[in-house]
Amino acid sequence: MDAVTETNFKLPGQKKFYKGKVRDVYSIENDYLVMVVSDRISAFDVVLPRGIPYKGQVLNQIASKFLKATEDIVPNWVISVPDPMVTIGHLCEPFKVEMVIRGYMSGHAWREYKSGKRSLCGVAMPEGMKENDKFSEPIITPTTKASVGHDEDISKEALLKQGIVSKEDYAQLEKYTHALFARGTEMATQMGLILVDTKYEFGKKDGKIYLIDEIHTPDSSRYFYKEGYEDRQRKGEAQKQLSKEFVREWLIENGFQGKDGQKIPVMTDSYVKSVSDRYIELYEKIIGEKFVRADVNDVVKRMEKNIFSFLNVK
Repeated sequence: MDAVTETNFKLPGQKKFYKGKVRDVYSIENDYLVMVVSDRISAFDVVLPRGIPYKGQVLNQIASKFLKATEDIVPNWVISVPDPMVTIGHLCEPFKVEMVIRGYMSGHAWREYKSGKRSLCGVAMPEGMKENDKFSEPIITPTTKASVGHDEDISKEALLKQGIVSKEDYAQLEKYTHALFARGTEMATQMGLILVDTKYEFGKKDGKIYLIDEIHTPDSSRYFYKEGYEDRQRKGEAQKQLSKEFVREWLIENGFQGKDGQKIPVMTDSYVKSVSDRYIELYEKIIGEKFVRADVNDVVKRMEKNIFSFLNVK
């Protein structure tokens, strides 16, 4: 199965190229950003050796729909989506922080809690909670945005003290984060889902804050099925999830958590196909529409043609 794991475009006006864990990002004339959402997949801050067909299209199209649905809350960076795997938008100076917000005791929060910690990023977590219990109010647990390696948990106080974000900007980021999470929660409820936790990234251009990157995708968010949630909690059963957590769980089961000396398990063709199928299922459950597979005959050429078409118009 074809999967796009890298691009090497030479675009008109191109100034910089950055290869992230999943995205290839091209800066155009210090004004636009061309973001290619590849089929690479990462977990525990490590890019896995094989790409997942249609994953890039799934993420790009989910993000596009949610960015459109939240532009009344905060302006976002998007100008055009010229290709199923490409978004073009404003080039912003990103804040060096990811705004992680959690409505439930799940994932990283639960792993920390289970180890005995009762504070995450300076936010107190009450005694007596079980995995996947709902917090009384969503909590914001920021992380630093690492260029290389692992993002690190950081408290609001440390962020401000280190001057990573100004006090005024951080207050606005918090406000936006809560409002976006509330909207995401509403939209998830309509689809019979619970938005468990997610992260937002913001940037600035000409003194104005923009929402950047992706939002509410299965790579940046965790969802539970609403139906049966209470019953499963009462019985102490695992929640039925819609997120990338199933990939992390498979890696953990096979002895990999991104630690030194650990080997990434072999990703067979059947496993890669199963992950691709899960991503398509995630799209259909989150968006409530049938996923239409784009033509994968020479995807890179298709993307290049669509990007050039946009840039030449500009």
